[in-house]
Amino acid sequence: MDEVFKALADASRRRLLDSLNARNGQSLRELCAGLDMARQSVSKHLAVLASANLVTTVWRGREKLHYLNAVPINAIADRWIHQYDRERASALADLKTALEQTPMGNTEFVYTTYISTTPERLWQALTDPAFTSRYWGAELQSDWKVGSPVLWKEGAGEFKDLDQVVLESEPPRRLSYSWHNYQPEHAEHFGWTDAELAELIKEKRSKVTFDIQPHGESVRLTVIHDDFEPGSKMYQALSGQLGGGWPELLAGLKTLLETGETLPAGPDAARWAEISAR
Repeated sequence: MDEVFKALADASRRRLLDSLNARNGQSLRELCAGLDMARQSVSKHLAVLASANLVTTVWRGREKLHYLNAVPINAIADRWIHQYDRERASALADLKTALEQTPMGNTEFVYTTYISTTPERLWQALTDPAFTSRYWGAELQSDWKVGSPVLWKEGAGEFKDLDQVVLESEPPRRLSYSWHNYQPEHAEHFGWTDAELAELIKEKRSKVTFDIQPHGESVRLTVIHDDFEPGSKMYQALSGQLGGGWPELLAGLKTLLETGETLPAGPDAARWAEISAR
């Protein structure tokens, strides 16, 4: 946590985080132009932010894109805010809120976390139904070969084909598959009319990618969920704007692998997992 506090102490680095919060996935050139800062200065500040895990990077062809990673801010808030009165913690709380509020136009979600495990064990946790049921609330079944379906089962029900397909599979380093579309149960949960659901179903399908990289005695897991329509309800749900989503799910995955225990799912996360798996 010392690295996070050090990174946040500099006003220029906070400006970089604000810029990424306003528009995630910027190149070094875009960040320099938007903030009127020298390239060398921006590079140095980004290195500090990346070291503190406040910024994560993804290569798109030959271009390196930078994404804000709110995980350390959430960890600080969870550990410290409850120990102080509201006034003394307001600045940190405001920053946490700002980092969690993503512009409606975003079409991709990027999240990085570090887990004390091995790449092989993490791959198993992402692909073994016995694992996914413990932190996801649903069993995911596939042979995890490119082109194969990914089936879902919740509780004692049957496995269902929600038209999800494996797109990339390089065990134990990279896994990608298409995401399911909206289900009638989503409309029931969120109060959408039949007309609203019919319009939402027209959205193009998104996809999720898990990038697994060794990092010392730990593993760096980056989740990239992209190809959303601007303003997508699915994006809002999975990014955690409606409660739960990938941040809560990945916290459960990390806890399970590091302690063997499972986190109690929040009502929103549990409900979303349940209706997605029906």
